[in-house]
Amino acid sequence: MPNFRNVGFVVGVLLQFIAVMMLIPLGISINYGDGDTIAFIWSILITIAAGTALMFLRRKGKDISIREGFAVVSLSWVSAALVGALPFFLSGAIPSFTDCLFESMSGFTTTGSSILGSHNTIESLPHGVLFWRSLTHWLGGMGIILLSLAILPMLGVGGMQLFRAEVPGPTKDKLTPRIKDTAKILWMVYLGISVLEMLLLWIGGMNLFDSACHTFGTMATGGFSTKSASIGFYDSRYIQYVIIIFMFIAGTNFALHYRFIFKGQINCFWSSREFRFYLLVVILFTILIMGYGLGFQPSAAIETCFRESLFQVVSLLTTTGYGTADWELWGAFPQVLLVLLMFVGGMAGSTGGGVKVIRVQVLLAQVKIELSRLIHPQAVNPLRIGGQVISAGIVSNVLAFLLAFGLILGASTAILAAMGIDMVTSFGAAVASLSNIGPGLGEVGPVDNYAWMPSAAKWLLIALMMLGRLEVFTVLVLFSRHFWRR
Repeated sequence: MPNFRNVGFVVGVLLQFIAVMMLIPLGISINYGDGDTIAFIWSILITIAAGTALMFLRRKGKDISIREGFAVVSLSWVSAALVGALPFFLSGAIPSFTDCLFESMSGFTTTGSSILGSHNTIESLPHGVLFWRSLTHWLGGMGIILLSLAILPMLGVGGMQLFRAEVPGPTKDKLTPRIKDTAKILWMVYLGISVLEMLLLWIGGMNLFDSACHTFGTMATGGFSTKSASIGFYDSRYIQYVIIIFMFIAGTNFALHYRFIFKGQINCFWSSREFRFYLLVVILFTILIMGYGLGFQPSAAIETCFRESLFQVVSLLTTTGYGTADWELWGAFPQVLLVLLMFVGGMAGSTGGGVKVIRVQVLLAQVKIELSRLIHPQAVNPLRIGGQVISAGIVSNVLAFLLAFGLILGASTAILAAMGIDMVTSFGAAVASLSNIGPGLGEVGPVDNYAWMPSAAKWLLIALMMLGRLEVFTVLVLFSRHFWRR
C-alpha cells in the first residue's frame, strides 16, 4: 500500500507551483482591468492553503516508491485540474463547475476540447482568464514531457521505455536527484523554443497577448485559441506556416531537441527511425489529401490546398487540434485519413497525445514478423526498431496498451451513445478525448464545441482525457488490487 503522506507532499508542492504560476494571469488581469482580479486572488489563496496542508503530511527521510509514483502522477493531474478550474468558476466566466473542470482538465492534459466557442464566447472572456486557459496547456505540456522522459519509463509504462538511452534523466529503478537535472534541461529547451515561436508570431502581426497564448497551445500541442475561429481567424500564410513548423517540433521527441541543442548532434533527428517514420506520415498524408482536393477542384490554388492540407495533417497528427478549415466538408476520404492520424499521435517524449508513433512502428514490425513465421515457423526473428532489439516484454506491453486503448474507446463510445448522442459524434468525442486532440467528429467537429453535451458525458470525457494523457496504464493500475496490497 502506498504511503499517502509522501504522495500528498509531492502533490502539495505541485499546488504551490501552480499558485505561483497563477500570479502571471493575475498581473494580466490587473493590467486589463476586466474584473477577474478578485477571482485570481481567491484562487491563489485556496491553492496555497491546499498545497501547504498537503506538504505537512510528509514523513521525513522517506523516498518516493514506484507504487507511490503511480499515485503521484495520477493525483497530480486531478489536483491541477481542480485548482485550475477555480479562476473560471470564481470569475463567473464559466458558471457551471462541471464545465470549469472540463475546461481545466482539457487544458492541463493538452486536449483542447472546449465548452466555449459559440459566437464571440471566447473573445468575451476576461484577458486574465483567457491567458490562464492557455497557460494550463503550456504547464501541462511541460509536465507530460517530464513524465514521459523521466518518470513513466521508471514505472514501466510510456513509449520512452523503448529508448532509455536517449533520455537525459534518472535511472529506471527509483526516483533519484537526477530528475532535477532533467527538469532544468527540459525547461530550458521548452522555454527557449516557446520564446522563439512567440517572437515569430509577434513579428507576423499577432499582438503580444495572442502570440503568447497561441505559443502555449502550439508547444503543448493543446489547441486552445483566443479566437472562436482558431488559427483560421488570421488570414496569414506566414502565421500558419510558423504554427505548422512549431506543431511539428512539439510533436517530436524532446530528447532529440536536447541532443541537437546541447550535444550538437546535427544528425540526431535523421538517425532516429521513429522521427523518419513521423516525417514520412506527414508527407504521405499531406500528398494524399492535397491530391484528393485538387482532383475534385482542379482550379484551386495549389499553395492554398497544400497549406490547408499540411496544417490539418500536422495539427491532428500531433494532436494539437488547431484549425484553419472545416475538414468535415472535404469529403469522406480526407476525413478517414485525418481520423487515422488521430490514433497515431506524436513521437514518444513529445507533448503530443495518441498512441504514439513508436507503438505504431512496433505493431507494424510485429505484424511483419508474424507473417514471416507463417512461411518459416522455426525461424527466430527478433523485433528491431532502428537496429535496436525490442524485448518481448516491451512488445507485450505495447500490444496490451493498444488493446486497452481500443477497449476503452469502444466502451466509451457505447456509453455516450446510450446517453442519446449519435454514433459518429460519440466516437468522435471519445477518440478526441482519449487521444487528447480536441476536435472530433459530428457535433463536436472542428467548428463545434462540447457545451451542449449532458453533464454525465462531460465527466466521462474528463476521465478519458486523463487516461489518454497518462498513458492509460498509469491510471488503471490504481484500480488494481495488487496496487493496494501491502
